[in-house]
Amino acid sequence: MERDPEDLWDGEFGEEYTERNDLSVQEANEISEQRFGVSRTERMERFLGSVDRDARILEVGTNIGTQLKCLESIGFENLYGIDIQKNAVQKAHRTRPELNIIEGSADDIPFKDDFFDLVFTSVVLIHIPPERIETVLDEVVRCTSEWVYGYEYFAEEYTEVQYRGHDELLWKTDFPSLYLERFDLELVEKEFFEYQTDEYDNDTVDVEFLLRTPEA
Repeated sequence: MERDPEDLWDGEFGEEYTERNDLSVQEANEISEQRFGVSRTERMERFLGSVDRDARILEVGTNIGTQLKCLESIGFENLYGIDIQKNAVQKAHRTRPELNIIEGSADDIPFKDDFFDLVFTSVVLIHIPPERIETVLDEVVRCTSEWVYGYEYFAEEYTEVQYRGHDELLWKTDFPSLYLERFDLELVEKEFFEYQTDEYDNDTVDVEFLLRTPEA
């Protein structure tokens, strides 16, 4: 029987993930350019051009804050993150003390309603079990006053993918539609990215999306 996914992420399995993904902004950009022909920060600028640079932003599942550092490099300053992995949070405190990163779970975000202007995930919803996804989406939307931003693996319907030898750790689906079907949100922008490398199956596609609350 598999252990609880949160136990895996907060143990040696999660520590190995952190070591693999200990990237600088330049390295994150280079990987994105190799995979999709466009850098990570270029994609962020494309999607977040209408978001004020003084917006208060939360990343759910931030690990050591590489995506937050990418945002910082294009002018955002009020950057927060939560992660369930103690090792990642401690490493972020040591190496990126300018970021506001604390321990926290996606299904119980430790902030007040509407505390942030924008809440986002980056390949994190794919690791939430389908039976828990609605709770996590509820928490994301609860904590934002205006924007929801995401970057996740895409499939037309829920599809489980084995992840590093483990079952029940990765699912891809149409995450933008999950938000739009559950909440009164507007789709501002959506784009699909096909991999130009052979590191994943040929049918692997990423979706990046920006949603907005209509009253904002």
